[in-house]
Amino acid sequence: MRVLLSKINNLNKIIFAKRTSIEFVEEGNALAPKFNEEGLLPVVVTEESSGMVLMIGYMNEESLKRTIDTGEGYYWSRSRELLWHKGASSGMVHQIKEILIDDDQDSLWLKVVVAGIGASCHVGYKSCFYRSIEKNEINELTLNFTEEEKTFDPEIVYPGSKNPTQL
Repeated sequence: MRVLLSKINNLNKIIFAKRTSIEFVEEGNALAPKFNEEGLLPVVVTEESSGMVLMIGYMNEESLKRTIDTGEGYYWSRSRELLWHKGASSGMVHQIKEILIDDDQDSLWLKVVVAGIGASCHVGYKSCFYRSIEKNEINELTLNFTEEEKTFDPEIVYPGSKNPTQL
């Protein structure tokens, strides 16, 4: 496993609770995340000020601990199979303002401020959700852009980097 990070702080001090009962998980005050069979939790990331959904990502145990420890977004990249510190190469770091976990502790919601130019998508748009699905009267589907222009040029921000989108 390759790791993109600069420091390790108090990761060994972050210990998740054991899931001992439904009441404990749903009503308790201890963090007891339930990672899926691949060891991942889905994560919804929104911009704190606007509520705009910036991306959906995944965290494994290490990325969740690093996020909690550093206050910056770390994710598990399924396409690249590596720990990914958002903004490490672009400067568009996800600065965590709040971490929420759902009722059964198997998914997360991060409210963030994006450093730098405030964009989050590797394609150059502010949000990774920059197109809407629309159906016309004869049931043809099209994708329509919801952001009029890119926030940045990916060729300038990520020179020589391989595109993480997989076919």
